[in-house]
Amino acid sequence: MKMAQIHIQGNGLEAKDGKSLRGTTESLGGQEGESPGSESEPNGFPETQADKYGFIGGSQQSTEDLAEDIPPEVLRQREAKWLEMLNSWDKWMSKKHKKVKVRCQKGIPPSLRGRAWLYLSGGKVKREQNVGRFQELDSEYGEPKWVDVIEKDLHRQFPFHEMFAARGGHGQQDLFRVLKAYTLYRPEEGYCQAQAPIAAVLLMHMPAEDAFWSLVQICEKYLPGYYSAGLEAIQLDGEILFSLLKRVSPVAHRHLKKHKIDPVLYMTEWFMCAFSRTLPWASVLRIWDMFFCEGVKVIFRVGLVLLKFMLGSQEKLKACQGQYETMERLRAVEPCYMQEGFLVKETLELPVSERDIEKEHLAQLRRWKETRGELHCKSPPRMHGARAIMAAEPPSRQDLQQKPTIVVEPAQIITGSEDDERKKEEKKTSKVDKKKSKKDSSLDTANQDQAPLDHQALPSLSQALLKDTSLQASNQSLSSTEHDTYL
Repeated sequence: MKMAQIHIQGNGLEAKDGKSLRGTTESLGGQEGESPGSESEPNGFPETQADKYGFIGGSQQSTEDLAEDIPPEVLRQREAKWLEMLNSWDKWMSKKHKKVKVRCQKGIPPSLRGRAWLYLSGGKVKREQNVGRFQELDSEYGEPKWVDVIEKDLHRQFPFHEMFAARGGHGQQDLFRVLKAYTLYRPEEGYCQAQAPIAAVLLMHMPAEDAFWSLVQICEKYLPGYYSAGLEAIQLDGEILFSLLKRVSPVAHRHLKKHKIDPVLYMTEWFMCAFSRTLPWASVLRIWDMFFCEGVKVIFRVGLVLLKFMLGSQEKLKACQGQYETMERLRAVEPCYMQEGFLVKETLELPVSERDIEKEHLAQLRRWKETRGELHCKSPPRMHGARAIMAAEPPSRQDLQQKPTIVVEPAQIITGSEDDERKKEEKKTSKVDKKKSKKDSSLDTANQDQAPLDHQALPSLSQALLKDTSLQASNQSLSSTEHDTYL
């Protein structure tokens, strides 16, 4: 098939309309516009209620018909199961990986999503093996050409989300830190605009350091070569997608071929941003849960499902008589096809495996060499999901150990019988103290009285804490929480 009419310019990929996807200051999709936030208005929308995902408005604001509600009791059960898995991650991944995969497909509990993504991606291991590295990169100034472009891109990332609405707010500051650190970590790769939404999604669920290492894993393991100069990897995957479409939906394949609509014209933003700028937020999170567990095949499947249902029948193609109409249809996916339940179900049922993708990858690579010669940027091998990443770089038990930021020591609980004994001891002590007080000096008396006062205060303080703050119920979750601020 004819490759897309694109021109490589400098360090980037330029499409027909002249917009570059590397080092550009223009929006990838052009649909989010300027950030409405300002320093005087903390989140840009002081009087508007944010939805449960943090969106205040805009194209990705959640709606009831696009998101599925999970009963609280089911959510609590899932949280308990995920806490158990995270506490013995190596055992679960080696012996019960299928169970982990099923639980990712059902959806990771929101309270544990950030920590689960960190473990699935291998970012947790990477962080433990590079202690202090992010802080080191964070303290450096960065390459001026990348710093300038990143700063201009910050306000374009999810401007309707409360975390990124304010110019210069904590969300934009952390986003800058993560993206700048990556340009220093991989100076030969630099910055690609499509990395910004990826990093922003990560920051919605975890601290900057964890987001940085998760971004590193996505760029190096899940989508290697996607953000390199020339973007050859994304072009290859576009051809793989188109070839797989022939098997999944021959009607859609014939239509796109007939009108010479090259894959990079419609799938570049889908794949490079992992659908974070395309789907409603409930669907984005479910797709990312599966993506971190199973790898890039999930992205391929989602793309194939959308193409199949938008262009997969003659009736649907009646409104797409030419290239322009077809592209307009692909840019504005119908909400019913993006609905969380529908999309997840169809994605899971689509028969496309890692083997299918790798087989087609080799075929397209041969074709590329025949027509274009050797690749300019040779990417590391792609890892298909969490299990493959762990197998390639086996972690130590220490690397996987959870390190809570808040630890609450269990308060002493005093039973009725123990309380009676304590009172008897206090009475005896009181009598002895009264006798001693007559003989001892006033200084000695003060010193003697200090100990029983502290002894009496501690149990009463413990009981007050238990009564007023219900630490009995929350002690376990607090002590096992790695980043409580983000739960």
